[in-house]
Amino acid sequence: MKSLRLGVLLSGRGSNFQAIQDAIERGELGASIAVVLSNKKEAQGLARAEAQGLTGIFLDPKDYVGDACPREAFDRAIVQVLTAHAVDLVILAGYMRIVTPILIQAYQGRIMNIHPSLLPSFPGLHAQQQALEWGVKISGCTVHLVTEGVDEGPIIIQSAVPVNEGDSAETLSARILEQEHRIYPEAIQLYAQGRLQGQGRQVQILHTQEQVGR
Repeated sequence: MKSLRLGVLLSGRGSNFQAIQDAIERGELGASIAVVLSNKKEAQGLARAEAQGLTGIFLDPKDYVGDACPREAFDRAIVQVLTAHAVDLVILAGYMRIVTPILIQAYQGRIMNIHPSLLPSFPGLHAQQQALEWGVKISGCTVHLVTEGVDEGPIIIQSAVPVNEGDSAETLSARILEQEHRIYPEAIQLYAQGRLQGQGRQVQILHTQEQVGR
């Protein structure tokens, strides 16, 4: 079976990228990282990728400000790089830009994101702080397919994390991040195995023949 080729987009430390790469190296994820792209030159995740011998590329959004539609021009450049590296699935891993229809349509149904809340609750920025301000007792994280609505795509996997008394945004974020590192590689592996079947807003996880026979 052909190994799934991943294109990772990130803007920061790249801890989810690292969790994915670690899962690949442990043999738990049947994929390879074809390219890591960042819109931030100093992103730690980009340095991590290059240190591990992976292809890391910085694309500067400022290079596209003179275009009539700078965001679309930038995403067009992203698509060109992903295509050149024969990427099958695009992974957003702390990518702090809203992607445009240019990227979404080029990889329709083939872009995943992870968000630090139990969507559809608390989309957008500062989800952990939003959870604390609302006084919820359970938070968590969600892996979903990316659509044109921010954090509105069909949900693949979620993991719940209790909110403890006295939690800060930082302490809650740290516990949620542990679950992010667990479920993101799992979601990608389900895709690699062809076990995700979408219908409208629903994503069904198909059983393997081995599971059916139990």
